[in-house]
Amino acid sequence: MKSKSFIISTILFTFFFISSLSAQEKADTQTSSVYLLKDSPVVRTLDSMAYVKIYSNQYFLLDTLHYADRAQASLSADGYPTFPDSVLKKRIEALNIETPIELTFNKEVKAYINLYANKKRLLTEKILGLSEIYFPMIEEILDRYDMPLELKYLAVVESALNPKAGSRMGAKGLWQFMYGTGKVYGLKVSSIVDDRYDPYKSTIAACEHLQDLYDIYGDWSLAMAAYNSGAGNVNKAIRRAGGTKNYWAVWPFLPRETRGYVPAFIAVNYIMNYASEHKIYPMKPGIFFYDIDTVTVHDALAFDQLNEMLHIPMEEISFLNPQYKKGIIPAVNGKKYTLRLPRKYVADFINNEKTLYQYKTRKGLEREKLLAEIEKAKNRNIHIVRSGESLGLIAKKYHVYVSQIKRWNHLRSNTIYPGQKLVLFASAPVSYSKKTPVKRSSTKSYHYVKSGETLGKIAKRYRCSITDLKEWNNLRSSTIYPGQKLYVYKPDTKSKSTVKKGKYVYHIVQKGDTLWDIAKEYDGVTVDQIKKLNNIRNSHRLKPGQKIKIAVVS
Repeated sequence: MKSKSFIISTILFTFFFISSLSAQEKADTQTSSVYLLKDSPVVRTLDSMAYVKIYSNQYFLLDTLHYADRAQASLSADGYPTFPDSVLKKRIEALNIETPIELTFNKEVKAYINLYANKKRLLTEKILGLSEIYFPMIEEILDRYDMPLELKYLAVVESALNPKAGSRMGAKGLWQFMYGTGKVYGLKVSSIVDDRYDPYKSTIAACEHLQDLYDIYGDWSLAMAAYNSGAGNVNKAIRRAGGTKNYWAVWPFLPRETRGYVPAFIAVNYIMNYASEHKIYPMKPGIFFYDIDTVTVHDALAFDQLNEMLHIPMEEISFLNPQYKKGIIPAVNGKKYTLRLPRKYVADFINNEKTLYQYKTRKGLEREKLLAEIEKAKNRNIHIVRSGESLGLIAKKYHVYVSQIKRWNHLRSNTIYPGQKLVLFASAPVSYSKKTPVKRSSTKSYHYVKSGETLGKIAKRYRCSITDLKEWNNLRSSTIYPGQKLYVYKPDTKSKSTVKKGKYVYHIVQKGDTLWDIAKEYDGVTVDQIKKLNNIRNSHRLKPGQKIKIAVVS
């Protein structure tokens, strides 16, 4: 009996266990059929916009005309209007008739409609407000290029209409241009000006880029996918789909983050046209497109000058001109720049333009400092470290010092790695002395350490820094010993510090130079020879800038 009861119990347990598994499998199947919107670049962009200054409630005014209507609206249990799929589909079909871009309704599009209409509805209200600043300008440029006006919604997907938006990958502006792509389409970047942040210039570049992509694929959805992930990824997806040039056919083969790009575009198209049906109304910005005008700047100008002399609010200047990263307009050497201002200040600018350029602000940002800042940015270089390079070699290449490179890049040690980007300035103040960086010979020479010599004395002889000597010789400390062989790169006698004339060269004395230092820079030259040739009796009276004649030894 005991055995029989055990068998029955086992059968019952097995039955209930299998039943529970079946129920779980059914639940899993139901869950998998529901499209879950994972975190995507679109979601991250919206989230980041919530904390951007221009999105603060202080700069936007709620549309009170509709606020009471929204409060009285019939809302669902979770507080938002809801519509069956059939209604959403019908509305999108109506929009599809009016555009050459294919607008489709499916679960991916529905998920993004839910994002904009429900989860991020407050940000959607702000985007609706910003559209009244940027859409008229974007539409005008799209019309000029004879492109679908609905492409303006792509800027919402890219940046939520924030012209100062930046991604973790380095994309910038309304249209999220990467540095390389922006450069191809004429967007220039310097330390002071970044055209990718310029709403007007970046929109022109975006139109040209999208048109080029459309010429390749003949399909706006594929062109948008290529805009997001690159033509290479779209081409791979087309091959995997058997050569079909249809967005939804290649959709499963696109990079994961790109799959939500066109669905988000369709959802934005929908929500911007049916916002009021979802009881979403724009937060009106403090300024509109037709309240903005442009002026041409002919000389160096700072935002501070506009703010203090013409009393233009600083936040409005910065908001309308995000391309000037440091609040400086570098209009020098005949180069002109465009400045956007609230229309009511344009007459004051024109009437006081010449005085404005000379106006000195309370912060002390005077014309001379402006020009110095502009000159510094003009000489800015980006060096990408190659395998085998050291800071010493890079410093020699750009005629600067290692200590400068470390200061410019906030480096605590001399360690660098291949692919690392270093900021370099071609002409900048030297950190360890008042000397001008010396152009050096590309040929390696040797110096044998003598008794009593230090790295400081050797550095002075070769007009370099102690850090240079350490870099050239991989020294970890300043300890050296007599007889030790050190690699050095001598100053180039054909550099700007010398002027060749006949059988002589003229050495320009630097601060701290002695005749002994100078003689050591030239092969076969002695202190006595320099004294006789220049009638020098007191070697202690050398002056910086003085020309010393040196005999050329063949």
